[in-house]
Amino acid sequence: MTTLRGTLRKLMVVAVALVVTATTAAAGTTGRQLLFYNHAWGTIDAATADAIEDSAYIREFANFQIRTATGAGGQTWTGRYLLGRETYLELFGEGDLPGQDGQLGAAGLGVSTERDGDLATVAGRLTAPIEFTQTRDFGDGVPVPWFDAIFTTTTYDAFGAWGMEYRPEYLADPRANVEPASFPGDVGRERYLSDDYRTRLARDITEVHLGVTAGDLASTLPLLRAGGFVVRELPGGAVVNRGGTTLRFDAVPRADAGLRGVEFVLNRPAARHVEQIGASTLTVGGTRAVWTF
Repeated sequence: MTTLRGTLRKLMVVAVALVVTATTAAAGTTGRQLLFYNHAWGTIDAATADAIEDSAYIREFANFQIRTATGAGGQTWTGRYLLGRETYLELFGEGDLPGQDGQLGAAGLGVSTERDGDLATVAGRLTAPIEFTQTRDFGDGVPVPWFDAIFTTTTYDAFGAWGMEYRPEYLADPRANVEPASFPGDVGRERYLSDDYRTRLARDITEVHLGVTAGDLASTLPLLRAGGFVVRELPGGAVVNRGGTTLRFDAVPRADAGLRGVEFVLNRPAARHVEQIGASTLTVGGTRAVWTF
């Protein structure tokens, strides 16, 4: 879903400014959590991306798919996906995407709601959030509303985050292959993703480690606070918790930005195994796996 950012810039004319939260500090640490880690994406070196695509072990480790999607404005993108029960990872090789997003070290983060209407609550906690609706074309030339999104800014050095809420029209479309709702207003991640993860080792993503510029970090934290994450700012970065996935941000120069690591919880205990995939290393053992880039 990375080209969401490029689509937004083309389809919307906005006055760009760094947006700060209008909520109290307590909103980021107490009360019901509204946004949860959905997925992260990263642009890595082309050789490693190709090695991942060709890896037999990756297909044993996770529900791995190569998929092409068509979004708003007819933009298309092809990603390498590792899909879990509620969370997933999307990988691109350098040059796979147009413009800024195709540069080495570009990355993004989608955090989504579980209940219909919660995104509006998050938006109400932000000053002048930028709103956008992504669509999906299933191949018949008729775009279907896919999800609503909010941003705090449309400018970034290499990393951006957005809040998202799946649209009822998409969830009701049989071509989407989603699961039935578990409760009224269920727009959750587990419903969106298939149960094919059960036949692989990887169950879900429990930690994402990213290098981002100080400016990109400053644009991201207000959204996470507004969504109910617990944000702890540290010298040189931040650690964000709550909802089952930890987000670790290192504040770095643009040249050092990018996806640094992902941790998974496994469906079952596994013997220790180290798999070198291009310049990346996937280490599996016990009930966890760590993939470093």
